[in-house]
Amino acid sequence: MVKTIKPLLKSVRQYKKPSVITPFFMALEALCECLIPFFMAQMINQDALAQEGAMAHILTYGGILILLACFSIMSGVLAGQFAATASCGFASNLRHDLFYKVQKFSFANVDEFSTSSLVTRLTTDVTNVQQSYQMCLRIAIRVPLQFIFAIIMSFTINASLAWIFIVIMPLLALCLIAIMRVVMPFFKRIFKKYDALNNSVQENVGGIRVVKSFVREQYETQKFDKAASEVRNDFTKAEKILALNNPIMTFFINVAAVLISYLGATAIIQSGTLSGDFTPTELSALITYGIQVLSCCMMFSMVFVMITMSFESARRISEVLTKQSDIVSPENGVTEVKDGSIRFENVSFKYSEKAGKYALSDIDLTINAGETVGILGSTGSSKTTLIQLIPRLYDATEGNVYVGGVNVKDYHLDTLRKDVSIVLQKNVLFSGTIKENLRWGNENATDEELVRVCQLAQADEFINAFPDGYDTYIEQGGTNVSGGQKQRLCIARALLRKPKVLILDDSTSAVDTKTDALIRHAFTQEIPDTTKIIIAQRIASVEHADKIIVLDGGKILACGNHDELLQTSEIYKEIYDAQTKSRAVETEGGEA
Repeated sequence: MVKTIKPLLKSVRQYKKPSVITPFFMALEALCECLIPFFMAQMINQDALAQEGAMAHILTYGGILILLACFSIMSGVLAGQFAATASCGFASNLRHDLFYKVQKFSFANVDEFSTSSLVTRLTTDVTNVQQSYQMCLRIAIRVPLQFIFAIIMSFTINASLAWIFIVIMPLLALCLIAIMRVVMPFFKRIFKKYDALNNSVQENVGGIRVVKSFVREQYETQKFDKAASEVRNDFTKAEKILALNNPIMTFFINVAAVLISYLGATAIIQSGTLSGDFTPTELSALITYGIQVLSCCMMFSMVFVMITMSFESARRISEVLTKQSDIVSPENGVTEVKDGSIRFENVSFKYSEKAGKYALSDIDLTINAGETVGILGSTGSSKTTLIQLIPRLYDATEGNVYVGGVNVKDYHLDTLRKDVSIVLQKNVLFSGTIKENLRWGNENATDEELVRVCQLAQADEFINAFPDGYDTYIEQGGTNVSGGQKQRLCIARALLRKPKVLILDDSTSAVDTKTDALIRHAFTQEIPDTTKIIIAQRIASVEHADKIIVLDGGKILACGNHDELLQTSEIYKEIYDAQTKSRAVETEGGEA
């Protein structure tokens, strides 16, 4: 438990003060509430009321009771305010720390947790921990203090009867522990199913166009209903078990009240069997303390329920906070990339240690600075995997990757990734203007630089066609621009970094062949010193490259320029012939 809670407590930080002040006011409130029955018993003491000056006696103790009530209310209000401040601030810091930690994760770390699970941990789990933290500051501190005060006062009034509470408490504790042991496995399952629920929502919202185009709304609805029903069913079972708290607590409270009433009344009637001068007012106070003691147990059961629910959330959050990224910058890492040369030396890679098969095997490859390299291969041939090793999005399982003559593991990550610019297969634009999206590449870029890179990426023409030009607002995910326009904006964004290595992962698949050719020509003319790696499905996109690599099954089958591969590689020749015939058929169809 300590290992789970300790990483979370680091997020309290500037809210330590309200976290400490809250228990102080809770202690003051508990003390006042425990003193009230004692002074009430003194106020209605029959011997005092039978003497002269009874009214003064009543007014004195009445004033004390009013002051205690005021202090109790004031302490409760202040404790509530400080507890709310501390818990909300703690949750805010916790979300910040989680998000910051996730930003440092490698792709492998994100794959390990899954996106849907990380979303659940940042939202539902943090909310559960926040509520539990607030309840612990208020009730969990108040309950033991009030319990101790009430027990002390009970023994002050009548030690013989007070032992009833001491006997009942272990029995009650055993019942609560038994409930906790039964219900904990349910909550472990519930939060895993929360991940599945979030995953269903994420997939459906992200792929809403595909869902609607294939008329799969009913299927997705059923899938969501199934995930939601599983969460509901487990929660229902867990809550049914936790609901036993109240009847168990009520039973023990009633048992204690009956025993105290019976034994106390017997003591009064038999004139001091248990205590020499036990009075009805003391019996009333003792019953009140008995109710307070067992009410403390009732409140503890509430805390117990919340902690039981939130402990699994705390464990899941702690997993993220204590997880070390697989890829980190070395101490005194290299801060300059000399040039865009790349070398793969006996590289093999698999996505996890448990994976039975390597995604890449025995890769030996040298790319000179300024070269244009094309990568071809069927779907699943690990083309994307290969290029993701260059900017250290993943680390090679075996062998080494060098950029600018230096092992990528020796570079400071920021340096390496600034000089190795990659346009991933899945293009992503963020909500904001075109200028704001482009400046992800260089936040200090001038308007002239923005125009230049857009011209290189063949994006300037369609941007100027928009009424607001470069100030045109892009919706989340770039939904208000076409696929080809999105690709060109992403290419321009990458160029703005002035990288030494530019990687295009099938990033011109949505543009026509003419635009594709213009982009490649611009690259040749304008950035000749930049190493360009182009993953493509069309041979036309890479046939003019200095070097073309043919991948299959994670292995390099052939490497050379276009003319060499036509002579030496059967696979390349088959792809070329198939695409050439396809273009010929399209041309004939157009002429007809």
